[in-house]
Amino acid sequence: MNHDIAEVHTTIAGGIGLITLNRPKALNALSLPMVQALLATLRAWRDDPAVLAVAIRGSNKVGRPGSPEALFGGFCAGGDIRFFHQAALAGDPALDDFFTEEYTLNHLIHNYPKPYIAFMDGVVMGGGMGISQGASLRIVTERTKMAMPETGIGLFPDVGGGYFLSRCPGHVGEYLALTGDTIGGDQAVAWGLADVCAPSEALPGLWADLQTQGSPESLQQWIATNIIAKYTDSTRATADFDVRDYTAFGLGTVSSIVAALEASGTKPARAMAATLRHRSPLMLHVVLEQVRRARNMTLADDLRMERDLVQHCFYTAHLERSGHASETVEGIRALAIDKDYKPVWNPARLDHVTAAMVEPFFVSPWSAATHPLRDLV
Repeated sequence: MNHDIAEVHTTIAGGIGLITLNRPKALNALSLPMVQALLATLRAWRDDPAVLAVAIRGSNKVGRPGSPEALFGGFCAGGDIRFFHQAALAGDPALDDFFTEEYTLNHLIHNYPKPYIAFMDGVVMGGGMGISQGASLRIVTERTKMAMPETGIGLFPDVGGGYFLSRCPGHVGEYLALTGDTIGGDQAVAWGLADVCAPSEALPGLWADLQTQGSPESLQQWIATNIIAKYTDSTRATADFDVRDYTAFGLGTVSSIVAALEASGTKPARAMAATLRHRSPLMLHVVLEQVRRARNMTLADDLRMERDLVQHCFYTAHLERSGHASETVEGIRALAIDKDYKPVWNPARLDHVTAAMVEPFFVSPWSAATHPLRDLV
């Protein structure tokens, strides 16, 4: 069965399942139908002996739609936050469906039994990380712009972000999770968020050659020779990012992290502190706790925790907030709806956040038997 939709093009060529995200005007942001199409396609290909491997790429809004120039250059900017805002205010159950199905998709990719190759060219953020971090081969380029920017909208790094960010070296994971800063391809490789950094001009040729291998053995040899061996050395030559620059993010509280950064004599540290001062104080506390809990979790347990967190973000019952009063809805309003870039966070100060505000985020609203992700292992 073909699960192709306008925003997700799928085909099989040379035994390779090929996926092209085709929503370039929205930077390939994921909608619920796109998530459902990806999930159905990957499940079908998983069970199809004719499919040897899967490759996924994005399209860009520069080239003419359908032309070679429109391919690559943009992977996926995340979930459709305008939909999140609209659905949250309307009480639309599709919002719950989106996160349950997206996290199920993320788990499937991390556990996919066949090679899954992600061509992470251009913007790779939020949900884009969710459909690429579980890949068996993660290819970035000099054009890659990678981030988990959710704290900018009063959310947290989801799609397994707690799991894969907490496994970055040192306290880089806390830095990326809290600030939402954007990094490049070489930096992603150095911190374990990508495998190789190839020149963007090489991607069309790699995509085409991938389809000519014919057998699992030939495919594995081609990957080892033409991607891993060819581009690993060049990546190592340029990747020099000192994790000691982020030791402040290992401190015990958000306030102590910000204070240490502000006390630093370096311009980058002070810039990080300034970024944190603009984020939701409440969600910064939640995110720090999330990453540190996830460090000792399996992926399945982390995704269940994140499903709990996202429920609390949109329906913050313990603080008697929902709709416009949600930190996440307010954050999206300021960034993408009204675009005044002046979110009104509640509370407004880091030192006004209490443990009683944070701890209930980590209490599941479901029992183990009724959790929407209970079947993940």
